[in-house]
Amino acid sequence: MKRNKNLRRTLLLTYIFLLFITLIPSVYSVLVSQIHTRQYNQIISNVSTANRINLIAKNDIPSELWEIICGKKEIENGDQNKMCDEITTGLTLMLITSKNAESREKLEVATRANTTLRRNIDMLIINMKNGSTVTQNEAALDEIRTITALFSDIMQDFVVTEIESANETNRSLRNTSIILTAIQIIITVLAVLISINSFITVSGAIQKPISDMEKLSTKVANGDLTARIDIPHVDELDTLASNLNTMTEQIDVLIKKNMEEQKNFQKAEMKALQAQITPHFLYNTFDTIVWLAEEEHTEEVVKITKAFSDFLRISLSRGHEWITISQELDHIKNYLTIQKIRYADILNYKIDADESLMEFKIIKLVLQPLVENAIYHGIKNKRGRGELKVSVHYTDESHTAIQFSVEDNGAGFTEERLGQVRNELRTGAQDSEKLSSVYGLYNVNKKLKLYYGEQTEGIKIESEAGKGSKIYFTIPLFIDVPYTGGSNV
Repeated sequence: MKRNKNLRRTLLLTYIFLLFITLIPSVYSVLVSQIHTRQYNQIISNVSTANRINLIAKNDIPSELWEIICGKKEIENGDQNKMCDEITTGLTLMLITSKNAESREKLEVATRANTTLRRNIDMLIINMKNGSTVTQNEAALDEIRTITALFSDIMQDFVVTEIESANETNRSLRNTSIILTAIQIIITVLAVLISINSFITVSGAIQKPISDMEKLSTKVANGDLTARIDIPHVDELDTLASNLNTMTEQIDVLIKKNMEEQKNFQKAEMKALQAQITPHFLYNTFDTIVWLAEEEHTEEVVKITKAFSDFLRISLSRGHEWITISQELDHIKNYLTIQKIRYADILNYKIDADESLMEFKIIKLVLQPLVENAIYHGIKNKRGRGELKVSVHYTDESHTAIQFSVEDNGAGFTEERLGQVRNELRTGAQDSEKLSSVYGLYNVNKKLKLYYGEQTEGIKIESEAGKGSKIYFTIPLFIDVPYTGGSNV
C-alpha cells in the first residue's frame, strides 16, 4: 500500500511539473502570436484603406467633377461630397489605429490635403452655381487634380511606411522564434531527465500490464476483435484494462453497424440516381431520337444525342459529389435542350446566372429535379406556351450566400395543395414512395439539409393557382466540404 501511494504521488508530481513547463512555450507563443497578428492585421487594414481612398481621390473625384463640368450629371446628383466623406472617414480611422509615429505624421499631412481638396471642390461647385465659364471650371479642376496627385503621393508614402513597419514586426517575430526555440530546448532537456527518473520508478510496477495491453492492441489492429485482456488488479490500470475490453467490443459492434449503414447509404444513392434519370425520361428521349432520325432531322439528332450524352456524364461525374455551378447549369441546359425538342410548342426557357459564381462548387444535381417538376407539374398542365426561368445570383451585396430559383408560369398550386407539399417537404414520410409527385423536391431538400446543415433552410415554394410557381433555395457561398474527390471553392 505504501509503494502504491508513493507511485501515485511520484506520477502526479511528474505530470504536474511536465504540464507546467510544457505550458510555458505554449502560453508565450500564443501571447506573442496574438500581438504580432494584431499588428499585421492593422497594417494590412491600413494599407487597404489607404489604397482605397487613394483611388477615390486620384480617379473617382476628378472623374465625377468632370462629368458635372461637362453637363453629363447635375450638380445635385454628384457624389463628390460622399467621396470626400469616405476619404475623411478612412483617414480618421487610420489615425485612431496607427501606432507608428511616422505613419501618423503622414496621415496628418494627408488630412490637411484632404481639407484643401474639399475646400477647392466646394469652391468649384459654388462658382458653377454662380455661372462660371467652362475655362474657369477646367482650371479649377486642374488645381483639384494637382491636390489629388499630392494626396496620392502622401498615401503612397504612408503605404511604404506601413510596409516598413510590417518588416519590423517580422524581425521581431523572428527574434521571438529564436527565444522560443531556446526555451523549448531547455524544457526538452528537463522533460527527458524527469521522464527517465519517472520511468525507472514506475516501470517495474506496470511493465506486465502495459505489455498485455500492447499485445491486445496488436491483435485488435490485426483485426482480432474477439481478443480481451485480463484485469491486472492494479488500481491505476484496472479501469484502463476494463475500458480497453469495452472499447474492443464497441469497435466490433460499430464496424458491423457501419457496414450496414454503408449498404443502406449505397442503396439510397442508387435510388437518388434513379430518381434523377427516370426510365420514362430515358424511353422518351430515345423515342425522340428515333423519331427525328426517321424524319431525317440530322442536326436535331446530333443536338439531342450530344445533350443526352453530356446530361448522363454530369449525372455520373465519376462519383464526385461536388461539381461547379457551371457544370450544374450545363446539366440543366442539356436537360432543357432535350425537353425543348420534345415540347417545342409549349416550352420556352431562360437561364439567368451571375458569371462570377460559375467556378464555385455545390452538391451536384439539385436543380434538375426542380426543373423537371416545373415542366411536368406546371407547364404541361396549363394551356398555351409555358415559360421557365432558372436563376442563380447572390442574395445580397454582402456576397455571402447564393440563391437558386426555378420559376414557371404553369398551373401552379392551389392553396390547399401548396400546404400539403410544404408539409411533406418539412416532415417527409417513412416510405418515400408515399411522397408521390414531390419525391424529387423532397430528395433535393433532404440532400441540401444533409450537406449544408443549418446553413440552409432548404427548399421554399411560392405559388398561385393558374399563375405559376417559384421554387428556390439558398446556400452559403463558402462551406467546409468533406473530401469526395474534390473540394469547394
